Amino acid sequence: MADDEQLSIYDEVEIEDMTYDETLQIYHYPCPCGDRFEIALYDLMDGEDIGVCPSCSLMIRVIFEVDNLPKPPEQETSEQVPVAA
Repeated sequence: MADDEQLSIYDEVEIEDMTYDETLQIYHYPCPCGDRFEIALYDLMDGEDIGVCPSCSLMIRVIFEVDNLPKPPEQETSEQVPVAA
């Protein structure tokens, strides 16, 4: 990942230290500027690990295991298949 080497990462944060918004499906972490770093669940599931702050140029690297991420609601409900008798 040559692109990651060019990024200026403010910090590395364990996903357990972040707050998960189940409604928006976004992880948040406080930024020194007063806003919050954000990264979407779907981005994490796609292998992205860079959270960005919408108010400044800081970025964090999120440390996580894909297998430990919560499942999106679509996947949870799609596993239940109605059976006609």
